Amino acid sequence: CHQDHVDLWQPNTASLICKNATVDVHVKRNDTQGLHAHLKQQHIDYGVFISNLQKEIEKQTGYRSSRKRRSESQYDYEVYHSLEEIQSWMFEMNKTQSHLVDMFSIGKSYEGRPLYVLQIGKRSRHQKKAVWIDCGVHAREWIGPAFCQWFVKEAINSYQYDSVTRRLLNQLNFYIMPVFNVDGYHFSWTTDRFWRKTRSKNHKFHCRGVDANRNWKVKWCEEGASSHPCDDTYCGPFPESEPEVKAVAKFLRKHKKRVKAYISIHAYAQMLLYPYSYKYATIPNFNCVELAAHNAVTALYSAYGVRYRYGPASTTLYVSSGSSIDWAYRNGIPYAFAFELRDTGYFGFLLPESLINPTCTETMRAVKAIASGLLKKCETDRDRFPYI
Repeated sequence: CHQDHVDLWQPNTASLICKNATVDVHVKRNDTQGLHAHLKQQHIDYGVFISNLQKEIEKQTGYRSSRKRRSESQYDYEVYHSLEEIQSWMFEMNKTQSHLVDMFSIGKSYEGRPLYVLQIGKRSRHQKKAVWIDCGVHAREWIGPAFCQWFVKEAINSYQYDSVTRRLLNQLNFYIMPVFNVDGYHFSWTTDRFWRKTRSKNHKFHCRGVDANRNWKVKWCEEGASSHPCDDTYCGPFPESEPEVKAVAKFLRKHKKRVKAYISIHAYAQMLLYPYSYKYATIPNFNCVELAAHNAVTALYSAYGVRYRYGPASTTLYVSSGSSIDWAYRNGIPYAFAFELRDTGYFGFLLPESLINPTCTETMRAVKAIASGLLKKCETDRDRFPYI
C-alpha cells in the first residue's frame, strides 16, 4: 500500500522483495509516520539509517572552494564533481598528459551532450589488447564517476614509479568513460539526487528515462526488467533505444577483437559480478573468470579488509535481462564484470566524500588485478571459449 510513497534503493524493484530479505527505502518526510505505523502493524523490523536525507545531500553538493579549482594539479579527487567539472577535467588531462591520454567522443546523449572517453596507455605501433571501464550508468551512483577519475589519476601518477602500472599501460590500452549516463548524472545534480535512468522522453507516458543497464541487445526485456516506462528498471521501447547505449555498443563492436575485458562500475552492495545476469547457468570460461574475480576481490580486501561477494550476477545479486555484462560477453569479450562498490546500505547512494579515497584505493587494486590477469594466459577454458 506504500508502493507509491517509497523510492526503493535495494532491491531496485518491488518484485525482488522476498520473505526475510533486507530492503532499503527512501521515503519523503511527510510519509515517514505512515510508513512507521504500517511497518509496526505488520510486525516488520526496521531501522532508520539517515534521518535527514536533505542534509546529507547538501554536504555533497554544497559550494566549496576546492570544487572550483580549475587546474589538474589542484583538482580534488576526494569530492564529488558535477558533469561540467568532470568534462573540463577530461579536457585538462588530455592537454597536460598527452603522452598517455587521448580523449575522444563516441557520440551524443539524448539531450545532445557529447559522450567522452579517455584512452589511457603508452602509444604503440602495434595493436594492443584493451580494457573498457565505464562509470555512471545509473545517475545516482556518484561513487562511480569518482572512481573513473581516480583510476586515471592513479594510472598517470604512478606510471613513473610503479612497475605494475607501467607494465599495464605499456601493454594495454584502457578506455575510460567517466560518465556513461551524462543526462541522468546532470539531472541528479540539478533536480533529483536519486534519479537512476537516462532522460529520454516517452510518447505515451509522462515518465522519462530508461534503465541503461536493461537496454542492451541480449535477452532484452525478459526477467528482471520492466516494460513500464515509469519503472526504475524500464527496458526502453526497443534494444539500444538509448543513444548512450547504442554509442558504447557500436564502439565495443568496432574494437571487439582487441577488447578483452569490460568493466562497469556501479553501487552499492560490495560485490563483483560476472555473467550470466539473465539466467542461472555457468559461462563456458567460468574457471578463468572465477579465478580473475577471486584475485580481484582478494586484492581489494588487502587494502582495508572490506569483504566483497563475487559470482554470477544472477545468483549473487538478482536476475536481470538486457545488461551490459551479458551483452559484452556475448559479443566476444571474455572477461565482463560489474562492480557494486561500497557500501551495503548504511549510506547507500549517499556514500560520504570521506569514503571516496578508501573506496577508490581498494577498487583500484581489484581492477589492476583483473588487468594483470589479462597479460597471463589462462589455459583452463581455452578449448571452450575461443576468444581468450
